Amino acid sequence: MRNVVILAAGMGTRLGRPHPKPLTPLRDGRSILRQQLENLRGAYGASAYISIVVGFKKDLVMEAAAGDASFVYNEFYDQTNTSKSLLKALRLAPPGGVLWMNGDVVFDPALLGTFAEALSAEQSFVAVNTASVSDEEVKYTLDGAGYIKELSKQVTGGLGEAVGINYVSAADRPALVEHLALVDEQDYFERGIENAIGAEGLRFRAIDISRFGCVEVDFDEDLERANTL
Repeated sequence: MRNVVILAAGMGTRLGRPHPKPLTPLRDGRSILRQQLENLRGAYGASAYISIVVGFKKDLVMEAAAGDASFVYNEFYDQTNTSKSLLKALRLAPPGGVLWMNGDVVFDPALLGTFAEALSAEQSFVAVNTASVSDEEVKYTLDGAGYIKELSKQVTGGLGEAVGINYVSAADRPALVEHLALVDEQDYFERGIENAIGAEGLRFRAIDISRFGCVEVDFDEDLERANTL
């Protein structure tokens, strides 16, 4: 059984819509969330356990995904960031490794096939795009063995961007939970990953998905790119 978490608790203020950002309609008639759910079911089937972290206008998200997922409520969605939403989800998810993604990612479903080897090997990873390195995005560097070393918006000399889709193995999950609990309320989950790498020696692969379309929708221009995709 594949274990998947979608982080959809945030207010999405940068996009400036009255509804939760994952419910933003795409040109094909689906919402961002619906294309995620359909992509995940297409790749992992009906047995995949999908949980969605909700917060801002949670009833709308729960209604939109009713019957397709379970829900985790981050009641402090307006005071915390993705580190605490992921923490809640990991504490409640069934045993095993967890694939998770931000609730504003629009992506080519074929992208999920690139994870098969790492998932089978129970290897934690961060999906990355090496074709673009924007100041606004989460960037990464690698250590001498080729694993993630730094992972944040503040990285200088980044090799690419993290696209918001990641996996933590069953073995690495307890350490990630510990470090997500330790980071500040307003930290992104990437800070928890970075700290767990530094303190515990966790190894996250960087899986390059640059050849596939993948857009995190923060602004109107991102939505236009997502619609083109």
